[in-house]
Amino acid sequence: MTDALSPAPRTDPAPIFELYRGVYATALLTAAVAEFKLFDRLACGPKSEPQLLAELRLSARAGNVLLVAMRAMGLLASDADGRVMLTDLSREHLVSGGEFDVSDYVAQAADNPAVREIAERLRTNRPAGHEPQEQGVAFIYRQGMPSAMEQEAAARRHTLALAGRAKNVAPVLAERAPMADARVLLDVGGGSGIYSIACLKRYPKLRAIIWDRPQVLKVAREFADAEGVSGRIEFRSGDMFADPVPAECDLMLLSNILHDWDVPECQALLTRLSAALPTGGRLLIHDVFLADSLDGPLPIALYSANLFCVTEGRAYSAAEYRSWLAEAALTAGSVVPTLAHCGVLTATR
Repeated sequence: MTDALSPAPRTDPAPIFELYRGVYATALLTAAVAEFKLFDRLACGPKSEPQLLAELRLSARAGNVLLVAMRAMGLLASDADGRVMLTDLSREHLVSGGEFDVSDYVAQAADNPAVREIAERLRTNRPAGHEPQEQGVAFIYRQGMPSAMEQEAAARRHTLALAGRAKNVAPVLAERAPMADARVLLDVGGGSGIYSIACLKRYPKLRAIIWDRPQVLKVAREFADAEGVSGRIEFRSGDMFADPVPAECDLMLLSNILHDWDVPECQALLTRLSAALPTGGRLLIHDVFLADSLDGPLPIALYSANLFCVTEGRAYSAAEYRSWLAEAALTAGSVVPTLAHCGVLTATR
């Protein structure tokens, strides 16, 4: 137990995460070539994104994951009318039958389990573990879906795994996010509670409510007890999509939460939270951010593919978030970088 600030790392672990997610570059490129014939479909000229996705039989979410990654790799671009087009690189080397075509070389990996898995996820637009006979979707919970987060052992394993990143990033978020005058922090889907703990240790007058599933809160309480701040935390069990939003919170944190959900769920959750904020209250979106042009950066595009495979979401751009925040009567500021590719976007009621 200590009253000291949560320590921040000397180095940013972002390069390790990039290496870890690098498998998605091979999987997406090979699937684009061998499974979806993406570049051949554009050989005769640009196509609108809706037309292209209809040909590929992909949903908007799946299409975003695939096309953003291909743009980030320099293999797709947009013409003056916003249509999807080949780049010089992909036209010369990834169109079947071309003089310098290497698509057959790439397609050698088509039977790799990672390639088959990403192709299946893209085609079905459903995360791994969604089938009733499986353990459940690992990182998310919603009424009516099988979720590993409702099983004590699985919830503990996944929560502790995610805590590794949180320990690196939370002290930086607590330092850089505007919360010096806040009274009560609502940590939505707070998981291990490490983000709340870092904020409480930096701001001694702050209290927090960690709002998550019962099995997850067991882990959060252990961390809070170890850090000596459990007396300033309420561990509130609930469903953020269905249960009443805890009242009297003038600061709300969504740290790596919205990227787990598709657009309608993100919009609905932001609207629910905004309605519970007092005038002048703030909502913090702490997450990764795609470029507003949806053409990278590549590490975030690959993380988006990772998210796509294990949740119902993907990575979003700041422009997308700002649009939803405005619809929810919140005024967004700028993105302040934290660590491990993340940043914090502050919105005010």
